[in-house]
Amino acid sequence: MTAGFTAALLQAQTRISIHMEHRLPQTDLLHQAMLYALRGGKMLRGFLVLESARLHDVPETAALEAALAIECIHAYSLVHDDLPCMDDDDLRRGRPTLHRKWDEATAVLAGDSLQTQAFELLAREEVGPHAISLIRTMAEAAGKDGMVSGQMLDIAAETAEAPLTLEQITTLQARKTGCLIEWSACAGARLAGADPAPLRHYAQALGLAFQIADDILDIEGDAATVGKAVRKDEDAGKATFVSLLRLEGAKRRAQELADQACAALAPYGAAGDTLKDAARFVISRDS
Repeated sequence: MTAGFTAALLQAQTRISIHMEHRLPQTDLLHQAMLYALRGGKMLRGFLVLESARLHDVPETAALEAALAIECIHAYSLVHDDLPCMDDDDLRRGRPTLHRKWDEATAVLAGDSLQTQAFELLAREEVGPHAISLIRTMAEAAGKDGMVSGQMLDIAAETAEAPLTLEQITTLQARKTGCLIEWSACAGARLAGADPAPLRHYAQALGLAFQIADDILDIEGDAATVGKAVRKDEDAGKATFVSLLRLEGAKRRAQELADQACAALAPYGAAGDTLKDAARFVISRDS
């Protein structure tokens, strides 16, 4: 991870965290639970929003609303994904999952509130004249044809008679993980009313590389470093990119996708270097 990317990611985390505290003061248990869910992550999706906004000279007042919005959607998805009726996890980001910290009802309601908070943020006046585009594409990315659809496919895979094929796994993960990463990377172009195509191509490769790296971490990582339970898919006999491509094949494919992501940024010249570093980070991270 280059010094430039490290600095940019830390700066994004700081800016988003300050904005988060402003928009979600700890006034009651619900707000405390929402903030608990938001804290502790890498904020990679929010970083992608801010970086793509920088490429298009979008005012920070607009970019921060969109960056926090995607972090709210991501956090809500993790809270619900961890519930006993879903993945039943006890650990997230190195801390007790929200339903373990409090209870299931609090987790459900905090997740619901984070989801609606995202759309409230995108509807704010600060977002500017292209807010409707961001709201519509967020609903598509997070909903029945995006992330939720991917989660449904993942649940169905647990009881399927045969393991998923590589094509099926790719479709599942493009929805479950890739859709939110794509929205994040394209947000800056949409905020500016510009063509998001180069960033869409970048994000499609990045999102798949991210999930392959997750599957590799599930095999090679340890819970203390990764911050969540590992080897659950392997123990459950679920098909993953590693089980289908083998470990070395998965690593090669992740590298190929990172290279594709970098190539897609050619229209931005040197201004896209930080996003290129983000692609390299995604496949080399240890958590």
